[in-house]
Amino acid sequence: MHKCRLASVTLAVAFTSASLVKADDFKAKAAAAFQPVVKQYDIPGLIVGITRNGTHEFYATGLASKADRREVTPETLFELGSISKLFNVTLAALAEQRGTLKLEDKVAHHLCADKCRIGDDLTLMDLATHHTGGMPLQVPDSVSDVNGLVDWMKDWKPTNPGARSYSNVSIGMLGHISAKAMGMPYAKAAEGTLFPALGLKNTFVTVPQSEMKRYAYGYNKANEAIRVGKGVLDAEAYGVKSSASDMLAFLDAELGTRSVSGELQKAFERTRTGQFKTAYFSQAMVWEEYPWPVKLDQMVAGNSPDFILKPQPVEKIAEPAKPGESTILNKTGSTNGFGGYVAMIPEKKLGIVVLANRNYPNEARIRATYALIKSLGE
Repeated sequence: MHKCRLASVTLAVAFTSASLVKADDFKAKAAAAFQPVVKQYDIPGLIVGITRNGTHEFYATGLASKADRREVTPETLFELGSISKLFNVTLAALAEQRGTLKLEDKVAHHLCADKCRIGDDLTLMDLATHHTGGMPLQVPDSVSDVNGLVDWMKDWKPTNPGARSYSNVSIGMLGHISAKAMGMPYAKAAEGTLFPALGLKNTFVTVPQSEMKRYAYGYNKANEAIRVGKGVLDAEAYGVKSSASDMLAFLDAELGTRSVSGELQKAFERTRTGQFKTAYFSQAMVWEEYPWPVKLDQMVAGNSPDFILKPQPVEKIAEPAKPGESTILNKTGSTNGFGGYVAMIPEKKLGIVVLANRNYPNEARIRATYALIKSLGE
């Protein structure tokens, strides 16, 4: 009897020790990949989270707020910047599953009852994949509200017909249309419908007063503490705040290691299906998809400011990727004071999120994350 009990205790200790070794191993490898970046760009606080088959590990360093010396934790709220767009397109795909819109619908159908023309008869899928032919990155300064933006879009003409043009305008309008089709404002659709369906409890468009103590400050080039300001369609394009723990829960839902509804599973599949081929990756609904393994320089080039900010030629993908082909999907996001990155390899059930309260170069985010994935033997 005593021998059995001793064996059980020994086994439990061995199992716990193995788990600690694994966690320590991840932290050491994450530190090796990201500490040079933290030092080079003077990043006040950073967290790296990884999910492997639904098991989460974190590496956190530095401060969420310099003023009160709050340390970064897996529950610290960071501004996601354009990573917010992933929720936007998920809502659009969910609305399609519920029959309130079709992604093949013309934008004009939702903005002017087909009585106007938006671009070269842009569709909602065009908005979701940046396939707008030169739509600008930011909402014009002359536009102060959504109605004004709709009027502007009616008069706008594509400058590079058929090209991929990364734009807050197009994605922002997609979120507005999707929420309107569901009968509510975007913030309510996100916080009241989408986030609960995803099982996210620490993800917000507007951070409640009760959670402000967990909201990090971002830091600009002058090291001033800042947070994102208001703008037309800001919530839809770049306004979500979340934690590393919640973002891993989101990636678990995407990867199928956490149960979600059937309609949400189909929505995920829709958002991850490549629609256009660029010089470096397949453009899905916001997600950018590379073959895995892929050369590091290819991912760096696909996430470079030059590629993002200039219209790029694309080709329509006639057939989706074959089942079983290994890919890595990624998305960067920034505000003036924050910089983030998410990536996942569905075939390996692996997802990574990197959140920091400094806007530092995309190249550094991609190189460090790539090095971490390789060091983990993936």
